[in-house]
Amino acid sequence: MQFLTRAPVLWALFALMIIAAAGFEIFAPSVGGAYLDLVSEPVEVRALFEGLTADQKTAHFWVTLIIDTLFPLSFGLLFAGMALRFFGKWGKIASVPAFAVLILDLTENTVQALALSGVADALDAKVWITPVKFGLFWLAAAIAVLAALIGVFRLVTRRKG
Repeated sequence: MQFLTRAPVLWALFALMIIAAAGFEIFAPSVGGAYLDLVSEPVEVRALFEGLTADQKTAHFWVTLIIDTLFPLSFGLLFAGMALRFFGKWGKIASVPAFAVLILDLTENTVQALALSGVADALDAKVWITPVKFGLFWLAAAIAVLAALIGVFRLVTRRKG
């Protein structure tokens, strides 16, 4: 876990997160303009899924498999690394939401990839997976922002002393 706390690793994860986020924008037209990741209500999930053409399902599958695997890995590990680096003895506890959202996001991706490929339909699980994922994401992001503020404070106070 020490590896995650190194500044070059954190910067690389940040860059990867930005690149992956841009990838969603770039490929949005090929998936029909909307991603399953952003929808949790069963009726909306079904309407979006059923409205996809075969080509859009294929594109959505590959975006989910590649970009939406890189995205949670990058932000999850970034947020965890920030918590581990700047929260001291509380770092392991502060990193739990980041690791949890990473796992939950990859679980959601698996559910979606199985449906998009026609292997299995467990999309009804998104009714709880997606809202919990977003809740954990915002909690982990807030912890990471607080960690960054702690880091800036330490940097500023160290230079003055």
